[in-house]
Amino acid sequence: RVQVVESGGGLVQAGGSLRLSCTASGLTFDDYAMGWFRQAPGKEREGVSCISWSGGSTYYRDSEKGRFTISRDDAKNTLYLQMNSLKPEDKAMYYCAAEARTHGYCSDSWWHVDEYNYWGQGTQVTVSS
Repeated sequence: RVQVVESGGGLVQAGGSLRLSCTASGLTFDDYAMGWFRQAPGKEREGVSCISWSGGSTYYRDSEKGRFTISRDDAKNTLYLQMNSLKPEDKAMYYCAAEARTHGYCSDSWWHVDEYNYWGQGTQVTVSS
């Protein structure tokens, strides 16, 4: 069965950095576009970034451009999110997800949760001011 597991969250001061990781098993990793989402308490889950198979294309939510970098290592079935210059408003549960419908490419609506087939349980990121 498919398993998606995030790690790397934690508590960091504003301006600091964190690197999230996500490992997927039970699927052919490079058949999937992979996305990062986040959800703050009382808010809807929102798309942060998407990366196509082999990392050929990347997409970001406007507010994260220049601060976050998504990458993947298909040989290790692992997805990453490097987060720099963190702000208190980045505090959220961060989720990794796999998108199957578009055969490895991020869809035109990659930020929609409905585009993704498999989800992890999330890793908490807290940013103190």
